[in-house]
Amino acid sequence: MTGWSCLVTGAGGFLGQRIVRLLVEEKELKEIRVLDKAFRPELREEFSKLQNKTKLTVLEGDILDEPFLKRACQDVLVVIHTACIIDVFGVTHRQSIMNVNVKGTQLLLEACVQASVPVFIYTSSIEVAGPNSYKEIIQNGHEEEPLENTWSAPYPYSKKLAEKAVLAADGWTLKDGGTLYTCALRPTYIYGEGSQFLSAGINEALNNNGILSSIGKFSTVNPVYVGNVAWAHILALRALQDPKKAPSVRGQFYYISDDTPHQSYDNLNYTLSKEFGLRLDSRWSLPLALIYWIGFLLEIVSFLLRPIYTYRPPFNRHRVTLSNSVFTFSYKKAQRDLAYKPLYSWEEAKQKTVEWVGSLVDRHKETLKSKTQ
Repeated sequence: MTGWSCLVTGAGGFLGQRIVRLLVEEKELKEIRVLDKAFRPELREEFSKLQNKTKLTVLEGDILDEPFLKRACQDVLVVIHTACIIDVFGVTHRQSIMNVNVKGTQLLLEACVQASVPVFIYTSSIEVAGPNSYKEIIQNGHEEEPLENTWSAPYPYSKKLAEKAVLAADGWTLKDGGTLYTCALRPTYIYGEGSQFLSAGINEALNNNGILSSIGKFSTVNPVYVGNVAWAHILALRALQDPKKAPSVRGQFYYISDDTPHQSYDNLNYTLSKEFGLRLDSRWSLPLALIYWIGFLLEIVSFLLRPIYTYRPPFNRHRVTLSNSVFTFSYKKAQRDLAYKPLYSWEEAKQKTVEWVGSLVDRHKETLKSKTQ
């Protein structure tokens, strides 16, 4: 395949930029179009350094802008769609999440049809499958199990609808008479350098005498390193471009994890930060069932205040469930169909992430130093 082009949406994000760094190594790729609403100056500079390997075109714009999407898709062979609003804290308006995550995906699919883009890879989420109850145990779940999130919370609901739209679009006829091939990847909880969730937890701990807040001591999950999730996207695009592999991959979804040990969210945060003196909160905590029902009462308070005041509870039933469930998944199907094998071992991923956490700690120390001078 000579001189093909790829569009990556959400390319300024945690995962998107890692996909771009791997894409530049792909053979015969002549152009990568990186699309996002805005790019940080330092990321623009990093992307410009990749130009000597592959032409890299920066596109700033809105995923809901139809003419912009049509221009972005012209003469493109592969679209990797990572752009979305991730919100587990309930700070973003529901309609904004639905617009970007669902309508934006639908508009991008339509733009692919008009521009005759044959391959579409969607970054879905483990939350499409659940968890629906902290009492339900899912260990080494797989694609053949009929798991579906039943929460009405906007993020998992929007990702579920968007994934359904992507998989339903497989087989659509393109404007030039070709056929659209689609697939979706469902990564487990993603960690690594640049993780907003990890960064927020570390910074909170640094401002709280080095104590890491408990976000999920009752959970058992299998986190996945960001570099391995990016690698899975590269393997998916290769598979959909391969006439022998494409028939078994198109229209499918895949769970993506790696050899990171199964553990709680609290334990992961502690493992990645303990060498800097950060420690877990050892104070007594309430039983999980009681925390769940307090979350329900906070939801009622929020609902009753809605006509006069916007109250965002510190947690709700969905967040309690999400943070405290036994919810792990196998990646055997990705191994079989995509030839997926993690690019980074747990030890490598841990080392890289710990070094990055160290940079956050150093930055915090510098900030404190400048304040006392």
